[in-house]
Amino acid sequence: MASDTITTGLKNYAIGSKLRHLRLRKSMGLVELGKHTGLSPALLSKLERDVMHPTLPTLLRIAMVFSVGLEYFFNPEPKPVLEIVRRKDRLRFPDSPDNRKVTYYFESLDFPVPNRALNSYLAEFEPIDEERIRLHEHPGIEFLYVLSGRLELHVGADKHELSEGDSIYFDSTVSHGYCRQGSKRTTALVVTLTPRE
Repeated sequence: MASDTITTGLKNYAIGSKLRHLRLRKSMGLVELGKHTGLSPALLSKLERDVMHPTLPTLLRIAMVFSVGLEYFFNPEPKPVLEIVRRKDRLRFPDSPDNRKVTYYFESLDFPVPNRALNSYLAEFEPIDEERIRLHEHPGIEFLYVLSGRLELHVGADKHELSEGDSIYFDSTVSHGYCRQGSKRTTALVVTLTPRE
């Protein structure tokens, strides 16, 4: 029987919840895990609930099923990515700092997040003449959702008119640009996703 000091010390590692997390991530039941490890489902349940603490050989048998090392159970659990960006903290930028006539302004909605899987922006479009549309392209895909107003989106040789509530998903390696339609304030949520190496 482990002393209270050892039990308390082991609880700090949350080995049981890490075991459960690994198992659920693989959509594996206790019976199936038992078949892979040779351990009974009852024992595995006790380990997950921290009723019992595994020996190192037992823990290694479980680790091998999930292709992790023993260090996985003793390192701090990685925190889920979570970042709140307050409206007052967002910075507003013109589409091109060296251009006198701004086509749109944008604010990054997720800037502080490290290693972002996507980039999201709030864009506000300025009234411009169609011949002043600035075409650009970038790797990946783009998703745009019109929050207010009307927007004409040029993608390649095509033009698409979008109204409030409309959305579009397109290959952003194709040259594209935006043109506000009408006098109403026009804003959109823009999300870009670049393929990872």
